[in-house]
Amino acid sequence: MRRKRGSLFVVSAPSGAGKTSLCQKLCETVPDIRHSVSYTTRAPRPGEVNGLHYHFVSVEEFRSMIGRGEFIEWAEVFGNWYGTSRQRIEEMMAKGIDVILDIDVQGAKQIRQRFPEGLLIFILPPSLSVLRARLTGRRSDAEEVIDRRLAKARDEMKEYKCYDYVIVNDLFPVALGELSSVVLAERVRITKANLEEIDNMLLQEGE
Repeated sequence: MRRKRGSLFVVSAPSGAGKTSLCQKLCETVPDIRHSVSYTTRAPRPGEVNGLHYHFVSVEEFRSMIGRGEFIEWAEVFGNWYGTSRQRIEEMMAKGIDVILDIDVQGAKQIRQRFPEGLLIFILPPSLSVLRARLTGRRSDAEEVIDRRLAKARDEMKEYKCYDYVIVNDLFPVALGELSSVVLAERVRITKANLEEIDNMLLQEGE
């Protein structure tokens, strides 16, 4: 039975907590949910593919998109810009497809204002020492950049109480299971059901 409209899930976490990996794996294992690909002005990291991990655009193009009102949220993070396409989200949700965004705290606050029915999920690392080890293991940032990311992580983690759910990503399969449970539970909420189809079914049974 098709739902009338998809749900919007917003996932935030400090850099290195694993939110992108969790969201991507969720979309591989749970049907009818799509990972919205953000736009960014930063350079691709090794292994990242344009259109799969991010839409990589120039600063000039990003500013033009802001001017045209194409983003539902956008923010500057460590000198780079990130944004989410409004049109893409609306199209998927209208088809009954769930959408999951992995964005920072700034973007999540914007989403909360514009989509109050959206669910906000915060991913925490098991500890700051583990977070440092994960950032160091990327081998893509200098030590001073990692220190900046950890300082920002502490500030971001203070915002977890503003979210609907909190998941600690210690063991990846466990965290993935918890994230999947949130999505599946939301799908069977009465407000997501196609009540017209249910009523028609009951009328047929009574004939």
